[in-house]
Amino acid sequence: MDSSAQQPVVFDGSPLTPADIVAVAEQHRMAVLSTAPEFVQRIDKGAAFVERLWQEDGVIYGVTTGYGDSCTVAIPGALVGELPEHLYTFHGCGLGDVFNLAETRAIVAARLASLAQGFSGVRYALLEQLQRLLAHDILPVIPQEGSVGASGDLTPLSYVAAVLAGERDVFYGGERRPTADVFAELDIAPLRLGPKETLAVMNGTAVMTGLACLALERSRYLAALCCRVTSLGVLATQGNANHFEPRLFAAKPHPGQARCAARIYGDLADHQWDRQGARLQDRYSLRCAPHVIGVLEDCLPWFTEVVMTELNSANDNPLIDPDEERVLHGGHFYGGHIAFVMDSLKNAVANQADLIDRQLAQLVDTKFNHGLPANLSGAEGERQALNHGFKAVQIGASAWTAEALKLCMPASVFSRSTECHNQDKVSMGTIAARDALRVLQLTEQVVAAGLLGACQALNLRLRDSASNAPALTEPVQATLEAVAQWFPLLIEDRPLEITLRETLSQIQNRSLTLYD
Repeated sequence: MDSSAQQPVVFDGSPLTPADIVAVAEQHRMAVLSTAPEFVQRIDKGAAFVERLWQEDGVIYGVTTGYGDSCTVAIPGALVGELPEHLYTFHGCGLGDVFNLAETRAIVAARLASLAQGFSGVRYALLEQLQRLLAHDILPVIPQEGSVGASGDLTPLSYVAAVLAGERDVFYGGERRPTADVFAELDIAPLRLGPKETLAVMNGTAVMTGLACLALERSRYLAALCCRVTSLGVLATQGNANHFEPRLFAAKPHPGQARCAARIYGDLADHQWDRQGARLQDRYSLRCAPHVIGVLEDCLPWFTEVVMTELNSANDNPLIDPDEERVLHGGHFYGGHIAFVMDSLKNAVANQADLIDRQLAQLVDTKFNHGLPANLSGAEGERQALNHGFKAVQIGASAWTAEALKLCMPASVFSRSTECHNQDKVSMGTIAARDALRVLQLTEQVVAAGLLGACQALNLRLRDSASNAPALTEPVQATLEAVAQWFPLLIEDRPLEITLRETLSQIQNRSLTLYD
């Protein structure tokens, strides 16, 4: 196990990784806010500067003015204290499904990471309140829809700001409850948000960034799993292991592609069927699998670097420099980098769905599966005619693939001018991130079907070739045995929904041991 797995994730302005956010989101590691005096002092120094500046000069965007296009509207001094509450109140208009618990933890953690950079003019007490939500697993109920990704994730993050102040609803203890009730039960004081604080919480990219962290981790595991499913498919169809040999991939040395080929070649190395009558060259969905999976593998390091930079950035507006005591007006709330990465990721991921869908289609079809039973049915004798095996599962996989591919249109090209044409070019980063997670869900469903189909196919091949079947490699044998725990050989037709859902759960929990 990774030695860092039991260590807390410390929020002190130091660089965090997307994996750190995922560990917090999945509750593998605790989120801890630094109490180092120099860190606390730096955070509070920014808030003190904001307080002093508006008292002395009387003009700070979002503190003594309205927001966005309303920045020319001056707020009377006596009303400045009410402005933060109004910001999260009028943004309470989100619709659609709400984010799940892991997604919500990732969002809160991503906002905490940004505010911990010390350029947002908030009090340390606000960071403490955010950390308190994670520590007690008090999770804001956040509707998914309503952000255009600039000026940040305003509407969804308004639900975080409101919860800090003890308003709206949270998930706590498996129930949706009013925040005020939960705070009272736990003796947590609602936070009265000060000048600039609501703006600092809302005016940033935490929603899209938190979702992006989750998407990257799921994609990394998915790529490895597609390699294993391909190995099973090659074995089941008595395919050609030489398609994956190292010398071949040294001639076209994309690192991720070569890594995928090496995984598959290692899975196949000790297993050689008598290939008499087999194709010299397997069909593309098997032969070119490293070239498809490898695109995702090769993109992931760069995608991770971009998301990590965003995660460790101050991305609200205006920024408050506590050292030089300056207010820096800009547009760091713009989520263009996350939008591009998520649009690109969903394309690479959807291609995995297409790949595994084609492999499954090959396995069920007697014209292409090199002697396996029609639809991978395990029934024998006169009962063969009655049973249809994976016929409907393959149809379902094709439907899920089509939906994933349909979502590959980039969200970032659909910028819409909003807010009286002040926000006249926006990123759509949060829509891109939501799309990416949906594409991942659909692709994981396809891969679940492909994994079951490939295990069924190989087990049938081994059953029917018991006298001359060579030994499987240990990793392949381990996968067959693991899947068999919830999926015994399909002989008589049975509903496979529950089995598919269990397989999907195993995938999303990253339970199957794959490659080092």
